[in-house]
Amino acid sequence: MGLGDFKDRLQDAGREHGDKIEQGLDAAADKAKEKFGHEEQIDQAVAKGKEFLGQEKPEQ
Repeated sequence: MGLGDFKDRLQDAGREHGDKIEQGLDAAADKAKEKFGHEEQIDQAVAKGKEFLGQEKPEQ
């Protein structure tokens, strides 16, 4: 399995289980914000993760 295949499988999982993955990303982001601050950077990372999984488009 190449890197492209792995990416495709992750994106398929994102489409199939997107709601659960999104909840997990949001929960992890909340904990990271509590512990480290840096809210803007954490929000950007979560947005990129959701974009990668096909959950939402990044805000401009």
